[in-house]
Amino acid sequence: MKVLLTGSTGFLGAHLNKYFLGKGLSTVTPVRKPGNGNEQTTNIRLSALSDLTTKILVSENVGIFVHCAGVAHKKNVSADDFFRVNTELTLLLARRAAMAGVKRFIFFSSIGVNGASSDSPFNACDSGAPYDAYTESKYDAEEGLKAVSQETGLEVVIIRPPLIYGVNAPGNFAKFVKLANIPIPKPLGSIKNKRSFVSVNNLCDFTYLCLTHPGAANETFLVSDGEDLSTSEFLRKISKAMDKPAMLIPFPVNVMKRLAGVVGKKELIDKLVVNLQVNIEKNKVLLGWEPKVSVDEALRNALSQEKA
Repeated sequence: MKVLLTGSTGFLGAHLNKYFLGKGLSTVTPVRKPGNGNEQTTNIRLSALSDLTTKILVSENVGIFVHCAGVAHKKNVSADDFFRVNTELTLLLARRAAMAGVKRFIFFSSIGVNGASSDSPFNACDSGAPYDAYTESKYDAEEGLKAVSQETGLEVVIIRPPLIYGVNAPGNFAKFVKLANIPIPKPLGSIKNKRSFVSVNNLCDFTYLCLTHPGAANETFLVSDGEDLSTSEFLRKISKAMDKPAMLIPFPVNVMKRLAGVVGKKELIDKLVVNLQVNIEKNKVLLGWEPKVSVDEALRNALSQEKA
């Protein structure tokens, strides 16, 4: 049995492929350009993921399909693009996987499906509350996958991670690192929110467990490091991992939000100060999973490798 992994050239996909290979698995990776295949990885050159046919899945003896590829938040991405890739393509691939006899389909969704912020920690069983085209496209994909599962018997596992960080992580983590690198005082020392984060190390470990664990079938999971931090605390930990002073000074959050509104940065500050927590008790009870790597250790590993 092989694991087919989409998005293997992206941040999460590359880490997953390395982790799976380290566990002795054989992977199949659809790519646009020939990659560095080896005896454990088969690169399939495709011009588009929609060209991944049932015939290919059968010929490669794919037993598990891990779907990382998708369109994330970027400038100039239309709502149609989100739904075309994140929803329609996902469901097309799931149906082809079912026809090919693939046993399990693992889909990476987004914690944004639960909402933009949390008054109390989100749970996997909470009703969806997507708030933009991206999160709506992920939610629609989740609902469609459940329907495919009911129709075909394909086992579906849905994972909704919060902010993922690790070596060469893009997006918001890269912005945090850039902010920590600025050698001037920053008025972010008074933020007392609580946020969940997940290191790519812990996410890979959790995903590996979901490949075959019988308790994961047809379930939705939230995943984190199990250490909820304020934005200020996370920035201090990033600075410490880089052996740099945090230079965070106390400043009233309400004043900061008003000033941000004046200069057109209200949305950015809102994201920094809201709560966004997840409850991972389900993972512990149903799968026996605990995060193996602490935030401090994961940050040291990530940022020391980036410096190297």
